[in-house]
Amino acid sequence: MPYCWKCGAKLKEGDEFCHACGTPAAKVVKEEFSVSADNLIEKVKELLHEGNVTRIIVKDEKGKVMLEIPATVGVIGAVLAPWLAALGVIAALATNCRMVVERRE
Repeated sequence: MPYCWKCGAKLKEGDEFCHACGTPAAKVVKEEFSVSADNLIEKVKELLHEGNVTRIIVKDEKGKVMLEIPATVGVIGAVLAPWLAALGVIAALATNCRMVVERRE
């Protein structure tokens, strides 16, 4: 399910505008890759600083969603701290993770 790039509201598939703020919905491209648990936190920080990422989903080796981070959270550093703490716990439990990154075009 896509999210509004401006306010973070959930959008339905095919929506052209956000129902909450009226912003035109951006086209979203999904990218999936594997990352080791040792590099998980650094990779997430790197992705959030890129700016065009709308959502990051961290999955375990079996494909179960372990954490979902909306990029609107990444804008505020103080709010990001609990997400990074959760990533630290995930990194301690998992050996390899799959990340799904949604980017707006």
